[in-house]
Order: sequence, then structure tokens, then C-alpha cells
Amino acid sequence: MQQYYYMDAQGQTQGPVDESNLRELHGSGALQDNTYVALVGSAEWKPLSNAIPPATSPPPSGGAPPPPGGTGNPPPPSELKGPPPGRKCHDIDYEIIGDDIQVVEIELDPGETVIAEAGAMNYMEDGIQFEAKMGDGSKPEEGFFSKVLGAGKRFVTGESIFMTHFTNNFGIKRKAAFAAPYPGKIVPLNMAKAGGEILCQKDSFLCAAYGTEVSIAFTKKFGVGLFGGEGFILQKIKGDGMAFLHAGGTIVKKELKGEILRVDTGCIVGFSSEVSYDIQLSGGLKSMFFGGEGMFLATLSGNGTVWLQSLPFSRLADRVLRSAPSAGGKEKGEGSVLGGIGRKLRGDGD
Repeated sequence: MQQYYYMDAQGQTQGPVDESNLRELHGSGALQDNTYVALVGSAEWKPLSNAIPPATSPPPSGGAPPPPGGTGNPPPPSELKGPPPGRKCHDIDYEIIGDDIQVVEIELDPGETVIAEAGAMNYMEDGIQFEAKMGDGSKPEEGFFSKVLGAGKRFVTGESIFMTHFTNNFGIKRKAAFAAPYPGKIVPLNMAKAGGEILCQKDSFLCAAYGTEVSIAFTKKFGVGLFGGEGFILQKIKGDGMAFLHAGGTIVKKELKGEILRVDTGCIVGFSSEVSYDIQLSGGLKSMFFGGEGMFLATLSGNGTVWLQSLPFSRLADRVLRSAPSAGGKEKGEGSVLGGIGRKLRGDGD
């Protein structure tokens, strides 16, 4: 006889049980027609009434009460959520887990969607379906050629032409988590409170609520494009929901009120659209060549918010590469002399 899993009142998977057990639970009132069940070996969850025809006899009087906390039955598809009234983006809940190597866990109500960069997903619960799509889905009415053009712009920035859409097609809340491929912290941004638009490094975007527009912005000044570290292109994020950026090291948030802030070009994570971005020489010739800060610094000015990172990944990777014996670096004396000889015999570091 076929075996099934079913969802309890707390949204946990129970089972496996056979068809007769499901009918007994349904007859006692513990399970309802719209309780989701899945056949063992299948990833497709269906309402009980669709998976198994309901028993024709009415539930016996005095049957077992439903589990504590409710019946555990998801709402019908007509009650699936979308963007709140007057909002463009889905209203998602989230929790940031960890300290230095963080994960953002996003809770999706039925029908809600989160978009993410390809490969950013860490884990997800049953009931969430994902699909790689060409674009962020913020303009569902746009045609095929517009989507191709948008994908081409993403290709210019060095990002994947596809974004992954994670949708909760289940009847109860489900969670999905996302993390970046290198150590750092996650910056949660309420775009409605951030002015609805920010500019950021082209590799700092992690994920966002469905409806968020992720595009590119060309820097207007030749000096910025030539010496700004990010070239002529930055990412532009627009919306009124939650968006998440990832950066290396510690995140520093600065509020500019008509002030000027000079920053190492690689340390900029993002800034609000009201902030002016320019490039200036770091100082005299001696400072530029021997100061260790590079020839140019970014100048951020005006009124708005700036997010900075203390350790850009490029700087970390450069230091690791310079210290690697295989790249000409020197060992720091780890282990004994025999240990070094053993590594040479094994071919480590060649």
C-alpha cells in the first residue's frame, strides 16, 4: 500500500502513514480536505482531497479533537498572498543568523516570492519551488526582447543573466535561507525607508522581495568610470520592500548631512541615490606611490546614507594569494621541519 507524509498543526512533516491511516485521521477531524499530503518518493504536495478521495461516511461523533494549535490545514489557493495594497514588492519577514559569516533566513507566506542571485540559496523548506528566470520579474508585462536586453545588461556587470525566484506554493509559511560565497555580513535594507532606490557594488546584491527591480546604472563622470574601482557600472536597486546586500568584514553606516566623505574605492558597498559620487587624487606624488592607499580615493558628498565595508574581498584574496607558498609566498613556520619536508614529498603547494 502506498505511503504518505502529511503536515501537522505546527507545519512539520509527519509520517509516513498508509492510505487507511490518512482516512482515519480525516474521519476523526484531525485532518481536513485541504491538509497537504505528499506521496513518499514524490516532491509534489497536494491537498488531501486531491490526493485521496475523501471518505463518503461522515466523521464519527466524539472523534479525536484536532491537534493543539489548530487543524494544521493550509488556506485554499484563493487566499495566497501577494504584494500588500499600495505596495509593489512582497512583504517578507526575515532573520539574520550568525555573526561574521551570516545567513539571512526569509519566511515566506503562501504565495510570496523572493528573488536571489544564482547560487545564493543555502537551504529551503518543503513547499518552496524555485525557478531560474531571465530578469527580476518586477515588470511582468514586459516582452521577451525587453527581458533579453535586461539579461544583457546583467551580463555586462559580470553577473549571471538569470535570477532565481523562490515561491512558497504551499499552504503555510515556509523558509528559505541565502548566504554569500565569502565571509562577511549581510545588510538588510528596507527600501521604502531608504528612499526607494540605492546604488551598490555590482557583486554586493544577495536577494530581495519579489517586485524589487535590479538593474544597472552607468556612472556619469569619466574619472569615476576609469579609476573608481567599479568601472562605469554600478547596480541599481529600486523597490519598496526588503533587499539584502552582502559585504566583507564589518559594515559601517554613515549618514551624510551636506558633508564630504573620502573612501577607499573598494570599501564602498552602496549609497542612496541622493549622494554624489566622484573620484579624486589621494594626494601628492609621494603619498600616491608610497602611502599604500592607491592613487585615487572615492569622494561621497551631499545628503544621504552610505554603507561601507572594512574588508573588501579583493583585498582579502590578494593578501591570501601573496602569502600562499604556491604563489611565491613564504611559509610562516607552521609545523615542524619534518612537516615541511613531508609537504614537499606529497607535492603540496606545487
